Amino acid sequence: MNMTKLMKNRKALSTVVTTLIILVVSVLLAGVVTYYAINVTSTRVQEESLSLTKLHVWCSDSGTSQAAFLIINTGGRDVVISKITIRGQAAAWTNVYSGTTSSAVTADFSYIATTPTTVSGVSLAVNSGDITLKSGDSMIVYISSPDSITINDIGLTVGITVFTSQAMYYQEANVQATSTGS
Repeated sequence: MNMTKLMKNRKALSTVVTTLIILVVSVLLAGVVTYYAINVTSTRVQEESLSLTKLHVWCSDSGTSQAAFLIINTGGRDVVISKITIRGQAAAWTNVYSGTTSSAVTADFSYIATTPTTVSGVSLAVNSGDITLKSGDSMIVYISSPDSITINDIGLTVGITVFTSQAMYYQEANVQATSTGS
């Protein structure tokens, strides 16, 4: 009688151990599959990232205004810039002059009383619509006569927003005074 009881206990223990082993193996397998899926997804997804620097907004003593800034595509994918706003007012593409370069732009920007054509060795052209910017490239942007910037805004902070298909990039700049001749 003791022998049959001992045999039943051993079989009962092996069932528990087998179930425990199967449970641990299935949890480890699920963890490995999850880790692999996250690793594959995160390495293949390239994120969009723009950096807005060298922001300037000028207003001359004659009342004409201009904005300039540098956009650097620091992300892993090309982007399409669909709209640029200054103080919430969309800039007309006919007033936006831009040029791209793959080299670093180190010089700061200054007010240009005439139509901006070349800045820091980069040729600028007027845009007719959305602007593309390749990954790793930089773009110099000049906006002539941005809406709602007047001589009364000198010293105030205004927001500049660049819109892409996936994000909005917002920076602020102070409106600076400049004379028409400089």
